[in-house]
Amino acid sequence: MDYNLAALKLFSGELKDARPSTSSSSAASIIYGILFQRAWQGVLVSGSDEGRFLLDDGSGVVELLFSAESQPQQWKMGMYVMVVGPYVAAQSDGISTIKVHKIVDLSEQPDREAMWNLEVIEAHKLFYLTSPE
Repeated sequence: MDYNLAALKLFSGELKDARPSTSSSSAASIIYGILFQRAWQGVLVSGSDEGRFLLDDGSGVVELLFSAESQPQQWKMGMYVMVVGPYVAAQSDGISTIKVHKIVDLSEQPDREAMWNLEVIEAHKLFYLTSPE
């Protein structure tokens, strides 16, 4: 993991446009001309109790991969969570994944979904879609 690379705030649907980087020795991807390994997601958990968790933020679906030692028992379908972790591009099943590095329950926070949408839009305006001067 290269922590010098960006951790981007993106909508799930945008991750399908990320491409593997050929210029990096680490497992990195590129989107909007930005090299990254980790992606932030603020999304609604819409998964199952069998240990497979799918996140849906209204723009697309991403699967969460937990390590054996961090497999939490308290995460339930319907919770609104913030997740950060390494992004892995979609394979043949068509679902991208995020290997969970950090997950926080934001279910009790008022306006959490609206705030996430505003944060992603702000990141786009400030960092991703700016033209060089």
